[in-house]
Amino acid sequence: MYNAIDLFAGIGGIRIGFEQAFKNDINFVFSSEIDKYARKTYEANFHEIPYGDITKIDEKDIPAHDIVLAGFPCQAFSVAGKKLGFKDTRGTLFFEVARIVRYHKPKVVFLENVKGFIRHDKGNTFKVVKNTLESLGYKVFAQVLNSRDFGLPQNRERVYIVCFLEHSINFEFPKPFCHNVKVGDILLSEVDDKYTISDKLWEGHQRRKKEHRAKGNGFGYRLFDENSSYTSTLSARYYKDGSEILIAQENKNPRKITPREAARLQGFDDTFIIPVSDAQSYKQFGNSVSVPVIRAIAKEIAKHLFLYAKTDKKLHRKFVCITKSDELNNKRLLL
Repeated sequence: MYNAIDLFAGIGGIRIGFEQAFKNDINFVFSSEIDKYARKTYEANFHEIPYGDITKIDEKDIPAHDIVLAGFPCQAFSVAGKKLGFKDTRGTLFFEVARIVRYHKPKVVFLENVKGFIRHDKGNTFKVVKNTLESLGYKVFAQVLNSRDFGLPQNRERVYIVCFLEHSINFEFPKPFCHNVKVGDILLSEVDDKYTISDKLWEGHQRRKKEHRAKGNGFGYRLFDENSSYTSTLSARYYKDGSEILIAQENKNPRKITPREAARLQGFDDTFIIPVSDAQSYKQFGNSVSVPVIRAIAKEIAKHLFLYAKTDKKLHRKFVCITKSDELNNKRLLL
């Protein structure tokens, strides 16, 4: 059994992926999330209220654990933001993870962030993170993976960082697997008319796209239908106008995806409870992770942990046998 903690937990997407991969061999002993609406969703699904601001929690008060999960805030590194990185207070929250890791020395540290994080400041931001983790004694592995390669109809690239305290582990990220999926797989058969965008909003979307096209860039609304292979990336700002993912409708204006469809687009199953408003739901799923990607990585982590534990146990038994044999030989010599 491995004890785990869930930092910057959001609505628990990373936790779900690890629970699915480790099955009954993982136990969550602590979680932390500052957003009150995300905490409400987390509580509804995991029956526990995450602690609040991690900067105000002493690392000594966090229970001992083997695995740290942390999808630390990505806005500071996102191409959609100002890309300030560690100059942004949100960017410095990685060092809260480092503070906790330094004290507890867990077996595994798992981090997730936007793809832009790896290139930010000509790679220096990632270098600081990697060097910090290595200075704490960890072997660091990192790779960018796309959700559309793991059975979801969404083009969503994220960087995943996996760190092991045991340096003999040679981790490999899961290989993409082909799934014949399409956008229609996540769409509901019946949708309330309130998700159909108004004439005014649709006219505005079309006008702005035309203006962007005249300037030679590709910005503007994105239209999909049930036969599309995948959507663009669902973002936390989706609640504003839905422009990045609009679903075509016959003889109607396009519509936004519903919160349940947003959940499905991220790989949350239909048992996942959505107790908040549509606006908050869009923010939460846009800020969350693609569960199937997390599950695939977590399965590889579990495989290495279980294999190492088994090998370590054999070595321990061998060491004990050798020690006992030496003791017997010494006794014979003394006689």
